[in-house]
Amino acid sequence: MAGTTAKFFGIAENIARVRERIARAAERSRRPMEDITLVAVSKTFPAETIRAAYDAGARHFGENRVQEFEAKRAALADLRDLTWHMIGHIQSNKARKVAELFGRVDSIDRFSLAEKLDAAIAEGARGERLPVLIEVKLGGEETKSGVEEARLAQLAEDVMQKCSDLELRGLMAIPPYAEDAERARPFFRKLRELRDELQRKIGRELPVLSMGMSHDFEVAIEEGATEVRIGTAIFGERQKRQ
Repeated sequence: MAGTTAKFFGIAENIARVRERIARAAERSRRPMEDITLVAVSKTFPAETIRAAYDAGARHFGENRVQEFEAKRAALADLRDLTWHMIGHIQSNKARKVAELFGRVDSIDRFSLAEKLDAAIAEGARGERLPVLIEVKLGGEETKSGVEEARLAQLAEDVMQKCSDLELRGLMAIPPYAEDAERARPFFRKLRELRDELQRKIGRELPVLSMGMSHDFEVAIEEGATEVRIGTAIFGERQKRQ
């Protein structure tokens, strides 16, 4: 049944193609493919589609709306060894639910949110520390979330020093969209440089660079991405919300 489901959606073939592209990009950058995590961005897609991707080998999934994800998670409770990533902007009043439901939060953009997540964990929302990434705003776009470059170091230090139940693992960014993936390269390079500079300042490693999506992830890998967020290339065009 599982194999039939994956074949029906064409997801197994899509994932195989994406993994081949990841492998080639990793080879060009002289890095092992195993260093790069594929996060299947499953937001707006139904539970049976996620199950098909799981059957095809995906183990990391990205969601961005708490209520939508909560319903899907219940339908997928039997799946094991997977990690749910919160990749979207988080409203402060949803922090406790996010801490309960997600294995990773990849979109910390302000200290007040980090504080709320940390407090929720301290109050028993989960039984372990929560790995997080700081989202950085690189293109100056008003419609996108993220901390400004000038405030990144202070936010990182505050999270590390004042949020004992959060584990800062690295940075995430979404550059301005361009049809030509090469136009994203300077932004990916900038995020890597910011990460390297931040590591020197805080005196510890931040191993995760989450950057690159379906249209530009190969360039992101060449610039140091350790995590790519792929939606359309796996699931097809995003489904419209009702």
